[in-house]
Amino acid sequence: MPPELPDTQEVAGEQEWMARALALAAQGRGLTSPNPMVGAVLVRDGRVVGEGFHTYDGVRHAEIVALEAAGRNARGATLYVNLEPCCHTGRTGPCARALISAGIPRVVAAMPDPNPAVSGRGFKELRAAGICVDCSCTSGSSEEARRLNEAFAWWVRRHRPLVTLKTGMTLDGSLVLPKSRNGHQTRWITSEISRAEVQRMRHASDAIMTGIGTIIADDPLLTDRTSLPRRRALLRVILDSRLRLRPTSRIVGSARGDLLVFTCASPSSLRAKQLSAHGLEICRVRPRGGRPDLAAVLDELGRREILSVLLEAGPLLNQAALQADLVQKVRLFYAPMLVGLGGSLPGLRKRKLAGSLPIRELSHLRTEVFGPDFAVEGYLRDVYRNR
Repeated sequence: MPPELPDTQEVAGEQEWMARALALAAQGRGLTSPNPMVGAVLVRDGRVVGEGFHTYDGVRHAEIVALEAAGRNARGATLYVNLEPCCHTGRTGPCARALISAGIPRVVAAMPDPNPAVSGRGFKELRAAGICVDCSCTSGSSEEARRLNEAFAWWVRRHRPLVTLKTGMTLDGSLVLPKSRNGHQTRWITSEISRAEVQRMRHASDAIMTGIGTIIADDPLLTDRTSLPRRRALLRVILDSRLRLRPTSRIVGSARGDLLVFTCASPSSLRAKQLSAHGLEICRVRPRGGRPDLAAVLDELGRREILSVLLEAGPLLNQAALQADLVQKVRLFYAPMLVGLGGSLPGLRKRKLAGSLPIRELSHLRTEVFGPDFAVEGYLRDVYRNR
């Protein structure tokens, strides 16, 4: 017999239940990588009977957590989940089979698995067992679901992390403010509210990357200061072709196995050994133009199961990443001020502006306000396409 259709009350709450599944999935931010974030909600007779979300260390997938919470009430319930249930055995058994055994008559999913090798197979197995699979009624949630796991989607297809270029600037494009007469920086460009959002971006990322120029100029820590739980420490990545990193810098002093330096210099040199003694790792990659090859850097990070990289750098590294077409997403924070320094978009040095980069339009633009500032976000690549 075909599965029973949901009652009118449940259909009316489709978006509500899927929004709940997405909210649950987001609770796994910082806790699931290199797995995707998944939330699941079981609804029976118009009420939630079980729900859950996945964490890597928790091992169990969201659907299994929800089934266990529902117990016998799972039979006859509709499952709302932001990602196609798996049908293969990895660290856990297949969720599709567990749903079939539990007597779930209907599954509402926001998106298929982004892995081309398995996409659609979970849905196929559920349908073969007589379960109604519905992806159309939550079309409004599909974009949010894709954004939630865009880094996983890119990594699983390209074996490299998704790179987001982030910077803060004035309205006339300056990345720095004039220094005071005593030579000190006068103030931050962006507001405290914007900087708190940047911390949330760091928390959502597996790694943060910058160049040695930024380290020498600013002596930053580059840490996740949200105090939110995360499964593994934010990996701090520095590109330093000649190992100019000072052992006395704050970032070296705070290294606890979470600092990785890519260089063209020999890792067996005296300077490399001195730095390694402070608890950081030095990785030699092939040079390109006298600097670490960015493609090789991202390949290595991908091998280490780094799904997402937040690029917080200066003009030189920004320009190199854009020229190499290695940036998938940008997020630019603008402060309402003019400093009269000229300036340009991040990554474009004024003296090399002409002909240095092709004109490329951003897609899926979004703007958000953060106190007195505003941010513009867009994509340079479709993270769900293989090419």
